[in-house]
Amino acid sequence: MKSYTKYLWFNTPKRKQIVPITTEVEKAIEESKIKEGFCLISAMHITAAVYVNDEEYGLIEDIMQWAERLAPTKPDYKHHHTGEDNADAHLKRLLLGHQVIIPITAGKADLGPWERIFYAEFDGQRKKRVIIKIIGE
Repeated sequence: MKSYTKYLWFNTPKRKQIVPITTEVEKAIEESKIKEGFCLISAMHITAAVYVNDEEYGLIEDIMQWAERLAPTKPDYKHHHTGEDNADAHLKRLLLGHQVIIPITAGKADLGPWERIFYAEFDGQRKKRVIIKIIGE
């Protein structure tokens, strides 16, 4: 079995932003030369997420609004007593998840017809990364 690791770096211009990363993941799979296996994509920061869904503008807006309704930006979180102001970002990450695993078949990401991979940033405007770890043959 072989493995391959690649990092994606982000510094989003907005504090909260969703970034499509399917193309970068597909490039990493091609670079790995692994034909059959799995690809893990994981946000390496506790205020960011990685998820798989449709790349449709309305849905992306709906996801951000949904996350904001469930974990609103507000000043009265207990976490803010530590000097932080990003408790909502931690909670939003829990909602969307910090990583996904996708299958690799015949050297390609084996995604459904509408599935795309996204990086979701909830406390951005600073340097963060995602790890892509590929294993297989």
